[in-house]
Amino acid sequence: MTQAAKLLYTAKTHTSGGRHDGISRSSDGRLDVKLSPPGSAGIGTNPEQLFAAGWSACFEGAMEIAARKRKMDLPRKCAIDAEIDLVLDEGAYSLRARLNVSLPGLDREIAHGIIDEAHQTCPYSKAVRGNIDVTVALI
Repeated sequence: MTQAAKLLYTAKTHTSGGRHDGISRSSDGRLDVKLSPPGSAGIGTNPEQLFAAGWSACFEGAMEIAARKRKMDLPRKCAIDAEIDLVLDEGAYSLRARLNVSLPGLDREIAHGIIDEAHQTCPYSKAVRGNIDVTVALI
């Protein structure tokens, strides 16, 4: 980070128990979730679902900024279907991701421009760039 960087927010959580019957709570009390392994009969969510929700929400915000730069609004029914795969390959775990973006009513070229710019500026996209396989598609 540069000297000019301005801290905007710090998310704070406390997690115990991990994926197996764990819990995670935010310091402000807004997040209070039970955790279970993906695909298990447990009643909780899992880190991959949380990551998908966070990334897709952030990505939509980045698309809003990209649209405003073009002096336009995103369609009211825009949506992102995020898919995060937990992969086991040769004994090592990794992630793979797909963001399927719907921008109904927008010209496809304009929509692709907004999506491409969002993928360059979204903090989640930046965080995973070069680290996991990511596909971003206009559907």
